[in-house]
Amino acid sequence: MFTGLISGATTYAQSLAVRVMMAPTPTPTKSPEDAPNTDALADWLRTIFGPLFLVIVSIVAIFFLFTREITRFVQFIVLAIAIGIVFYVPNIIEVTAKAIAKALGIEA
Repeated sequence: MFTGLISGATTYAQSLAVRVMMAPTPTPTKSPEDAPNTDALADWLRTIFGPLFLVIVSIVAIFFLFTREITRFVQFIVLAIAIGIVFYVPNIIEVTAKAIAKALGIEA
């Protein structure tokens, strides 16, 4: 009943596989020296998304306060503070991981 459909799908899959294998491989046109400078990318992203993060946190916090959901408000504020610390202090994860490893006696 479905043999025609299955054989058609198999033929299509085989022709697609051949096209993919025969496709030309893109070659990089720029040398590594011409790569974009990303030294200040983290600072630029922080200046763009930092205020946006604070606005979103403020709006959600005000919503929880007006609906008198104090438990959710406290949970949200704790989570927002944790995310804010990771966002505004970028090397906190590395420092924390090294401190935990040192406390456990693991040599790096």
